[in-house]
Order: sequence, then C-alpha cells, then structure tokens
Amino acid sequence: MTRRKLLSFVGLGALLASTGGAWAAISRSRNPYYQGPVSDHFNGLVFSDGRPVSKGLLDVLRWQTGKRERESFPPQYAAPPQDKPPAQVDGVRIVHLGHASFLYQIGGLNLLVDPVYSERASPFSFIGPRRVNEPGVAFDDLPRVDAVLITHNHYDHLDIETLARLHRRDQPRMIMPLGNDTIVKARIPDARAEAHDWNDRLELSDAVTITLMPSYHWSARGAFDRRMALWCSYLFEAGGTKVFHIGDTGYHDGSLYERLGREHGPFRLAVLPIGAYEPRWFMSDNHMNPDEAVKVMLALRAEQAVGHHWGTFQLTDEGVERPLEALKTALAQAGLPEERFRPMRPGLSWSV
Repeated sequence: MTRRKLLSFVGLGALLASTGGAWAAISRSRNPYYQGPVSDHFNGLVFSDGRPVSKGLLDVLRWQTGKRERESFPPQYAAPPQDKPPAQVDGVRIVHLGHASFLYQIGGLNLLVDPVYSERASPFSFIGPRRVNEPGVAFDDLPRVDAVLITHNHYDHLDIETLARLHRRDQPRMIMPLGNDTIVKARIPDARAEAHDWNDRLELSDAVTITLMPSYHWSARGAFDRRMALWCSYLFEAGGTKVFHIGDTGYHDGSLYERLGREHGPFRLAVLPIGAYEPRWFMSDNHMNPDEAVKVMLALRAEQAVGHHWGTFQLTDEGVERPLEALKTALAQAGLPEERFRPMRPGLSWSV
C-alpha cells in the first residue's frame, strides 16, 4: 500500500468527515450523540464556532491528489527519558506525554488531558498515523488518575482504548464537551463520563476548578457525524495559578483569544498546539501554526507557553522538526526570548 495508490490515512479521514455536513443536511437525521436545546453554537443538529465551513470533499481531494511538498517523519524520533511523576503534587506540575496528551498534577489531583497510549492515532490497529516515540510517562508509572479531560473526539485526542485501560485501573471521572460522553459510553458503558457546555465551570476539589472554553475547531469520528459533538479548550485554576490549555484550534482573526485574554487572563501558562499545520491553504481553518501560536500566547496574556501537537504522530505535510524551526523564527520576529515559549517533547515537564 503506497501513498501513490491510496489517500493518506489523515486525508482519507478528512475526506470522509467532509461529507458529514452535507449528508446530515440531506438526511435531516437526529444527532446520534446529543439532543439538547438550540443555542448560539448548536442549531439542533450540529455545533458551530461561528465560522462558516469553508472546506469540503473537493478540497480534500485537491490536497491529497495534487502536487505536495510532504516531508515524512522518521520511523523513530528521539525523546527525553520517560518521566516518573510523584504520587501527587500540591502545586502545579505538567508532563507532556506526547502529541496532545498531558498529565496535570495540580492541587493534589492527577488529571490527564487527551491521553493517547495507543500505537496509532486511528480507529484501526493496522493503519493510520503511528507514533514515533514512546509516551512521556509509561502507563504503569502513571499515578492514580482522578479525572480525564477530553477536548474533542478526533482519534489523536479521544482514544477509547486508553480510556478503557484507565477506567479498568482507576475508574476516573471523565469530563468532555457535549455529545462526547455518548461516544465513550458506547464502548465503556459504566464509565463515569459526563458532558458539559462551553463556559461551564466545574469544581474538581476545594482547590481546583476547570472551565470549558470555546476554540476554533470541529469534530468527527466517522463519515457522517461532522460537528455533531462539541469541542473545547480548558481553563485550569488552582491556588492562584491559572493555566489555559488548547487541544486544537485555528487562529481565524485572533479575536476569540483576545476576548478570552481580557475576560480571564492573565495566565501563568498557556499550553498551545504548534504542529499539524501544512498545507496552510487547507489546515489554517482548524490548526494554527507556530507564528499564530505566539500571537495566541500574547493575546491570552500568558507569562509563558509550552507547545505540543508535534513530533509524535504525522498528521499533515510538515517535517518532524519544522514546528521547532518555525517557533524559533516566530519568537525572534516578535522580539521574545526562546524560553518564553518552550516546544515540549514527551517526558519533559513544567512546574510552579
């Protein structure tokens, strides 16, 4: 099976997902994940972040079959030694597990965000983006997990097999945006899965709260469910420390993050995606590049930022180290020191 004979897996997934909105409009079927009142971001069938859907099947075909400048990831990409976290932390400690997965040890709680321990970011075990480094913390070295937070349902963020392993071991609370709980409970019926809307604020303990925040993205697990489950970012608050975590987002005009910075900032840390952004004509709606990530850090009024969503799974056309180079250039152009925004490799940590 070669790329010349077959669409790349990510392209195929995008192709299938791109048909979802049209199919839903034609069939007028019910949303299989969520039934709830109409709101400013839910029309009774699909969710929206306020932007028109600008890419469809023809755009996917253009990307996959047209002339491409694609740099393949190496079979293995070196990462630092795996971290061995303590049982709990009273302050704030964040460990990158790889791609968009993190362990947050905050206010005595252990929280996982978008944990993916599977070999592939895929609905299949035999095809799809394969990881090129091990998770930054071995599964058996994870401390007891109190809660899992999911940002959206793409396979590189919502990994059902990992959630099932965590449920068997720790029975953690599982928090996610509207509709995603249906996906989880279909595979793990007794999971402690709960779904919430944008701007919902949840107390995880006397010391720790989280708030679901909007982002510029979309959702789909298959061919006909595009935007039928909600997506989100997370605001963490503990002991006077505020962290803003984005799993995936486009930049658009930046106004969303200017507003969130005014209303909720400043932040001690912003955890921001910096990869999966080429080609820009296709990816810019939903994946920001490192230059835009620097702008989001500044808009959020974050003291520091760490970058993720690069270097583990190849989803798009840029090479494995292009995000590092682009981030360094963006910081220099903004007149900012490199230590202000660290690109995180699996196993690296950040702490207060």
